[in-house]
Amino acid sequence: MGGGPANGRGGPQANGLDRPAGGGRAPRGGRAERARRFIRALPPLVILGGVVFDLSTPASYTASPMFSAAPLIAAPFFSMLTTLVTCIAAVLASVGLHLYNDTATDVPALTGTLTVVTVSALALLINRVVRRSGERLASARVIAETAQKAVLPTPAERIGGLQVAARYEAAQADAFIGGDLFAVQDTPYGVRLVVGDVRGKGLDAVEAVAVVIGAFREAAEQESSLEGVAQRLERALAREGTRRSGLDAFEGFTTAVLAEIPRGDGRVRIVNRGHPEPLLLYADGGLALLEPTEPALPLGMGELAAWPDRADEAPYPPGATLLLYTDGLSEARDAAGDFYEPAERLAGRIFPGPEELLDALVDDVRRYTGGGATDDMALLAVSRPAEGQPDRRRTMPVVP
Repeated sequence: MGGGPANGRGGPQANGLDRPAGGGRAPRGGRAERARRFIRALPPLVILGGVVFDLSTPASYTASPMFSAAPLIAAPFFSMLTTLVTCIAAVLASVGLHLYNDTATDVPALTGTLTVVTVSALALLINRVVRRSGERLASARVIAETAQKAVLPTPAERIGGLQVAARYEAAQADAFIGGDLFAVQDTPYGVRLVVGDVRGKGLDAVEAVAVVIGAFREAAEQESSLEGVAQRLERALAREGTRRSGLDAFEGFTTAVLAEIPRGDGRVRIVNRGHPEPLLLYADGGLALLEPTEPALPLGMGELAAWPDRADEAPYPPGATLLLYTDGLSEARDAAGDFYEPAERLAGRIFPGPEELLDALVDDVRRYTGGGATDDMALLAVSRPAEGQPDRRRTMPVVP
């Protein structure tokens, strides 16, 4: 595992965290708010336009299509009461103009008014269907949030004397949990943590996440070594594989990185099973890429090859922050198709704590991709509180 600083390519302003990629874009939130204001104003504007059209044209011309359009515009976007008010306004405008023009008893006028009334009733029905669908969607969101909290609970802000922050960013809106995972456990052997990425999507991936986290929490308390924890996870996934059918029975695997921070010795131990390398951010802005000494297969692939896990060690001085992440971060792409490089974009940066680090990282990825991430992203940052001047001694090979 390498423990040297990344070059950084300049100071804090050189890595792009303080500015949008690609020369900057207008905030999407501002455009969305303008669109919402326009939609709110559209039904009364359509009715008003119909009144103006009817008054400024001969009696043979009718504004009934505009009066019919207003309730249909309101139905999917507004409450039942607002939609009802829009329907009443449209019908009253149609009837009032025919009375004003003294055409209320003419067949075309009666037909136009009946059309507005019929469309208004249909708009109320559409509104009711949309409201019910929205309620079911809200219930589904509550269920998804509850499942996420049960399977992937947010760790406490302080564990074993360390500051902890975690984030799960779903690639799809309203998706709460997928195949990415993280967990932190205070154990008799120090603080142990895992970040992983299960192959696949859907319920099978969520089940595998539950298996890995459950096995980790048990093994972290019982195994005296980090290597033993990794082997317990391997066996748990092997048992899970026997329950699966089809392709997953043969190709199911989980990339993972496990870390152990013993109390008081200022070091971190890492076991990496085919996962993106963690980063260690120092208090003075330096950065180390923690590469494994020997590459290893992901968890769940023990039948292909097996060799003993060996934990690598690196200095973990006061004020340093350990950052673990899934490939949703390192494989995020910009408009040109270039991968996001977390080491390059974080080098030279100093953050007050792990929460601020993750906030800045998520915002930077969103700007870099234009908000179009294609994979879920799990982030876990653990900071050791500063005690005087940071210890920047190196005992590991330097990664250029």
